[in-house]
Order: sequence, then C-alpha cells, then structure tokens
Amino acid sequence: MILTALVLCPILLGALAWSLPRRTARRAVLVGASLLQVLLAGAAMWRGPAPEWGGALALDPLGKLFLGVTTLLFAAASLYTFGYMALHRHPRKRHYVPVLLFFLGSMTLATLSQHLGLFWVALEATTLSSAPLVYFDRSEKSLEAAWKYLILCSVGIALALAGTFFLALALPAEGPGSLLVADLVAQAPLMSAPWLKVGFLFLLVGYGTKMGLAPMHTWLPDAHAEAPPPVSALLSGALLNCAFLGILRALEVMNAAGLASFVQKPLLAFGFLSMATGTAFLIRQPDYKRLLAYSSVEHMGILAVGVGLGSAQGIFGALLHALNHSLAKGLLFFAAGLIFLVTGTKSAAEVRGLLGRSPLAAALFAAGFFAITGTPPFGLFVSEFTILSAAFSAGHAVLAVLYLALLVAAFTAMGAVVLPMVFGRPGGARGESLSARNSWLLGAPAALLGLASLGLGLWIPRGLMVLLKAGAVLVSGGHP
Repeated sequence: MILTALVLCPILLGALAWSLPRRTARRAVLVGASLLQVLLAGAAMWRGPAPEWGGALALDPLGKLFLGVTTLLFAAASLYTFGYMALHRHPRKRHYVPVLLFFLGSMTLATLSQHLGLFWVALEATTLSSAPLVYFDRSEKSLEAAWKYLILCSVGIALALAGTFFLALALPAEGPGSLLVADLVAQAPLMSAPWLKVGFLFLLVGYGTKMGLAPMHTWLPDAHAEAPPPVSALLSGALLNCAFLGILRALEVMNAAGLASFVQKPLLAFGFLSMATGTAFLIRQPDYKRLLAYSSVEHMGILAVGVGLGSAQGIFGALLHALNHSLAKGLLFFAAGLIFLVTGTKSAAEVRGLLGRSPLAAALFAAGFFAITGTPPFGLFVSEFTILSAAFSAGHAVLAVLYLALLVAAFTAMGAVVLPMVFGRPGGARGESLSARNSWLLGAPAALLGLASLGLGLWIPRGLMVLLKAGAVLVSGGHP
C-alpha cells in the first residue's frame, strides 16, 4: 500500500497541521512530512510496487520521474519555508502549511494516476489546493492573481474533461471500456480515429492551459509573481510538470493508434508560440518574479517542441529538460525570495549592485540565470542541445534554426534584466539585513538545487538515464 501512503500521508499530516496552534509545530510537521515523502518515494521507486486501486495507481517510468522531481523540490521548499516564514511578517499564516501539504498530496496523486479520470481529479485538486497559496499576501494583486488562476485553469480543466469523454467515445464497443492508460494503449489501433483526434486536441488545450502554453498562459505570470517564493518554485517546477504529464499520457495513446503525424503539428505550433511569447515578455520586464514566470512559459514551449518532434530522442530531451527546468527554476525563485527580503522590492530597476549588498543572493541569482538559459555546463544546456539535435535528425532544419534563435533571444533578453541587478552600480531599495542563520536556511536549499543542475550538466547517473530512455520509449510507442 505504499502508493496509497504516498497520496494520503501528506493529506493526513496537513489535517494534523491545521489543528496545531503553534507555528513552530506546524513547520515541524511540514519538514517531517517532506522527509517522510522522500523516504516513501525512494522506497516506491526502488521496490517497484504492484498497482493499487484496481490499477488506477501505478508507478511507470514517467510516474517515477515526475514523482521524484515533485518530492525533492517539495523537500527543498519545506526547508526554505523555515527561514522565509520567520522573516515574512504576516498575521494570517496558519493555513500555509496545511494547504501546502494538500497541494503535495494532489500533485503526488497526479504522478501516480494511471486512470485518465482519476488524473483529471488530481489536476483539479491541485488548482483548488494551491489557489489559497497564491492569495497568501492578502493584497489586491494576489487576490486578482488567485481568481485569474482559478478561473482560467478551471476552464482548461473543463476542456480536458471533455477530451477525456471524447477518448471514451473513441473506445470500441466490444472492448472493456476502461480509461486506464495501459488499456487505452492496447485498444488504440481499434479506436475511432476522428474521436481520438478531437479528444487529443481538447486534452492538449485543456492541460496546456494548466501547463502554461501560450496563448492560454495568462494566469501564470500573475500567480507565480504573487505567491510566496517556495510556492512559486512548486508551481513552476512541479505543478507545470503534472500538466505536462497529462499531455504525455494522451500522446501514449495517440502514438499507439498510429496518429503520431497528427499530434506533431499542434504540439510544435503551441511550442514555438510559447517560446516566442515568453521571450517577448522577458524583454525589459520590470518585475523580476514575473521575469521568472515568463521564463517558465518559454520553457514549457521547449517541452512541447521536444515531444512535438515525434522521435524518442526529442522526447528524451523534453523529459530531461523538465527535470533540469525544475531544478533551475527552484533555485531562481528561492534566490528571488532572498532578494526581496534584502531589498524589499520586486522591481528589477530598484535592485542594483546586488553583489555588494548580498553576495549570497547575487551568487544564487546569477547561477540560476546561467542555469535557466542553458549555459554550459549546466543541465539545461544538455537537454536543449538534445532537442536541437533531434530536430536536425528529423530533417527539420528550419525549425531547428528558429528554435536556436529563440534560445539566443531569451538569453539576451533575460541577461539584460538580471546582469545589471547583480553586477550594476550599487543603489536602490533596501529591506532588512539577514542573520547568518537565516541566510543559511534560505541559501542552502537553493544551493543544493543549483549543484544538482550543474551536476546533471556534467554527468547523468545511469539509473536516471535508463529511466529517461524508458519514458521516451513509452511515449513514442517505440519510434526511434
């Protein structure tokens, strides 16, 4: 019952945290829950447990990858919360830890779900559990961001539900009528192609909204900018991956049905549109947290391009990119939280010469910038180069050149904002000085994520390589 425990433990511990009056006790529950989740997830990935809930919960290569990313990023966010909440003076913090644990439970359910209906429920639960976290500051901007997040993602989830219904209509009359992914893949050659195509498009737009693909991305910059830094890191580094997983599940069925050529065009279209949109809004972006949010839009486009190429190499690159993006974006949002505490502002123009004012924040933010823009030797360079090679290998030379040009443009636009913040002439707004203890509590989780991103650029462990290749083969249906 280890898979069930992975889902229920965060929820039950969240309920316990809600009943505790002291904030130190709630924080202890948060860290304890994250460590327990790490142990349970590690045991599950090591043992390969049997499916549960009639096969609705199971751990395949895709589930292992995204469960691992979600669990490790949440553990880092929980440690970061210790220092951040001690300095964030706000009278209404009691809901933070319980809702954060509910959010973890719903994301975990999404990574383990093998039934498309259950997966839809899990994605809807992530929206409901994370919206209060977006509204944490109780400001007008955070209220607007939370409502925009709820409304737009609910519309997207409704479209995804319609897509799930269309997949059910595509099932052959004589089949078992199951929405388990394995059953859908087995029956895919016998399913109605027109209903499959309509269902996939609805799923792509629906889950693409939650993933932050343009033009359905408009909730993302506001939500990521207004949420506390550890929540922003989870929204960008874990939640977007869950929505991406929904699209990958649909791709498994489409490729098994022999409709690989049909899915490539919309994926590539949304991918390049997202890369271009994210890059355009990076130019002279005045809010450095919104800068990171638009960077997420760009990187979700890269994921769509990778899987849209249709080859196992492109999908491998996209899966590796999802992992690397989560690490780098966690590092950046944690560093952004440090900058806000030091300067008291989210305005990039008011932050100058950070290296002289807070060397720790400057070093982490600069490292995050080079990591997220795919500068060697960070891991994103490897994944972006893999996708570029896949484009040339598939004969898409024009798309490869366009892809490379957008990457260069994103690097230039982001650098024009970040580098003056770090290396510019000292001046601008000032917040409060951080003690050595708080600097360590805030800086250590970010530094660990940065080291992991750097490490994946130098060496991919054999176990991870096997997992990524297995996931690529699973999605591509064995296509080279």
